[in-house]
Amino acid sequence: MTTRDLTHIALFAAVTAALGLLPPLMLPLLGVPITAQSMGPMLAGAVLGARRGGLAMALFILLVALGFPVLSGGRGGLGILMGPGGGFLLAYPAAGYVVGLLCARAARPLRFFPALGGILIGGIVLLYLAGIPWIAAVAGIGLSKAAVGSAWFLPGDLVKAVVAASIAVTVRRAVPLDEISRA
Repeated sequence: MTTRDLTHIALFAAVTAALGLLPPLMLPLLGVPITAQSMGPMLAGAVLGARRGGLAMALFILLVALGFPVLSGGRGGLGILMGPGGGFLLAYPAAGYVVGLLCARAARPLRFFPALGGILIGGIVLLYLAGIPWIAAVAGIGLSKAAVGSAWFLPGDLVKAVVAASIAVTVRRAVPLDEISRA
């Protein structure tokens, strides 16, 4: 791990925290807010690649766990991670890794639709697979009710995926992943 790698990891953890400056929109049914921060793993994985993207999100979750107010609305702490939205948050490192893996295997140079496909699978499907059962367990509701309640997130997540794919393709065109990882 080079200094450049560490810098990129810290940068994308900071970008994810900065996405939290946009105010959260609380959903009354689930107690889980709609935020821009789920775009963090999408961007980290697609731009940095699997390993560094996953590590950037692991650093972000560590900051949350330590109580830093890096989540939307100035929230942080173990209580947030153990709450209804914890499944989504705890899956950020895996999402960053999977997005990075899928984008790396998709095409060289990275193109919009392959990037979007990797982001949809790693940044939405994987997060929902972790988040929905977590909500059901923590909130004491049925899995189907948690899934229906989570459907409110889908339109915004699709917009975030399109934005993240556009940004990733633009950044990777300007600075290829090989160059990003070169010390």
